[in-house]
Amino acid sequence: MNVQSILDELRSASSQKHKANVVRLGIPEANSLGVPMPVIRSLAKTLRYSNSLSWQLWATEIHEARLLACLVFEPGSLSHEQLGALLDDVVSWDLCDHLCGSVFAADAHYQQLILGWAGAEKTYVKRAAFALIATQATHQRALGAELIDQWLGLVEQYSDDGRTHVKKAVSWALRELGHIDIPARDRALEAASRLTQSSSAARRWVGADASRELTDLVFVPGRRRLVSAKSKAARAAGR
Repeated sequence: MNVQSILDELRSASSQKHKANVVRLGIPEANSLGVPMPVIRSLAKTLRYSNSLSWQLWATEIHEARLLACLVFEPGSLSHEQLGALLDDVVSWDLCDHLCGSVFAADAHYQQLILGWAGAEKTYVKRAAFALIATQATHQRALGAELIDQWLGLVEQYSDDGRTHVKKAVSWALRELGHIDIPARDRALEAASRLTQSSSAARRWVGADASRELTDLVFVPGRRRLVSAKSKAARAAGR
């Protein structure tokens, strides 16, 4: 499929109702077609990985085409300069998060990205650092205590940011780190407790938001990550 035929597919699956929904979430209306993400994922499965196609899709500036491009870029093939160029174009939280989950997380040196972006001034560059921490905390199986503590340190260091899409990503990172295991949960809770006692309103918000979830996490045999004590799995295990 070429770019035009892909855009035709996307337009045929679009609706004004869905477009209105995504606009309410803060997605820019001008370049949005109104296509549900499951449709985009299904379309991606029919395509081969291709950087050439992905860059062409990205160049259309159409929101859904860029979401599709995130799924079609060849994993781990882009330079950090190219990754930064993609991020500079981002103007919505969902595209930022999809880039993190599908493109940035595949980079062998993603930790350099996190360290380089955590203190950024741009909203979605800074969000990307913490969305990437959240993504890797969720999916990587052997992070190690040293790296977890380093990321918790970044959470505490850079949580003094009242922008909604930044502080929500910082809280997300803190919560996902706490899901790793009991020691990580306890260290995340300690970090959250310190944040709630800060003079910074943004830090207090992050600490309180994360604490509500972290205090409820328990270990359930057979589960790789901690789950909520109120979850079906925890109730079935008698936790």
